[in-house]
Amino acid sequence: MVSLKISPMKKIILVLTFTSVLNVLYGQDDLLQLLEEETVEETFETPAFKAMKIGNLQSTKVAMKGELYMYVSHRFGTLKNADSTFFGLDNANTKIQMVYGLMNGLQIGMSRESLRRTFAGSVKFSLKRRGKAFPVNLTAYSTVNLNTELSKERYPGLRYSDRLSYTTQLLISRKLNHDLTLQVAPTFVRQNLVFESFQDHEQFALGFGGRQKLNQRISLNLDYVYNFSRADRSIYHNPLTIGLNIETGGHVFQLLFSNAQSTNEPGFISNAEGDWGEGDIFFGFNIVRVF
Repeated sequence: MVSLKISPMKKIILVLTFTSVLNVLYGQDDLLQLLEEETVEETFETPAFKAMKIGNLQSTKVAMKGELYMYVSHRFGTLKNADSTFFGLDNANTKIQMVYGLMNGLQIGMSRESLRRTFAGSVKFSLKRRGKAFPVNLTAYSTVNLNTELSKERYPGLRYSDRLSYTTQLLISRKLNHDLTLQVAPTFVRQNLVFESFQDHEQFALGFGGRQKLNQRISLNLDYVYNFSRADRSIYHNPLTIGLNIETGGHVFQLLFSNAQSTNEPGFISNAEGDWGEGDIFFGFNIVRVF
C-alpha cells in the first residue's frame, strides 16, 4: 500500500473513520456559543485513554505531577516467517522507556530501542482538557530520535545530524460515551537521513485511533496512520495496529498486532516494513507500570 494507491476496503475504512471523527468533533453545539456561556465551576471528564499509547500511536493521556511510568515494549519478528524464526520470537525488538510528570499536564520521557539502537527523548503536554465548555481533549507531543546504528563505514559522509529524526503531533480525542473514544492526530515527521533516496525528508501524516471497552478491564484498541508524503515507489507501508488492553492493579498490558516493528514515531510512521495484506505482521506487547 502506498500513499495514492490503496485498496477499496481500506478506502472504505478511511472514509468511515474520518466521517466518524468529523461527527465527533463537529456534531455538538456551536463551540463559540459554549465558550460565551457563564460557567460557575470548570469540571473535566475522566481520561479518554488508560495508557499513554493507543497501540503505537500516542494518546491524549499525560502523566500527572510526580508520576513515574515505565514502559517495556516488545515487537517480535514477522509472523510470515514462522517456520524459520519461531513465529518471529528470534527477531525481537525491545524498547524501555521512562516517563515522568514534571507538573500536571506536562511529562518528559527517555527511551532506548534495540531496533537501529535508537535513543529518544520526548515531551508531551496537555493543551486543553474536555469539560463543559470544550468538546475535546487537546495534547501536543514531540520527540527526537538518535539512530546510533548508522556508521561512517556504510555512510562515509555521515554527519551527527544525519542520525536524527523528529516527530511532532497534535492529538485530539473525544470520549463519545462510557465505552468508546476516538482520536485524530495531525503529524509532521522529519528524517535527516531517509532510507530511500527518492523519499522526502519532511513528511505529513494523519493518525486515527480508537478505544472500545469490552468490560471493566479489557478494551479493543486500534490505530492507523496515513502518510500523505510517502513516495509511490516506497517499499514501506502505512502502519495499522490492533490490540487488546488489559488493566490490572498498577499495570496495563497491551497485546498488539502491527505491520510496524519499531515503536518510535519516526520509525513506525515512515518505515513500517510489513504488509497486512500479505500476512507480514508483527506480534508484540507493551507493559506499563506506574510508580
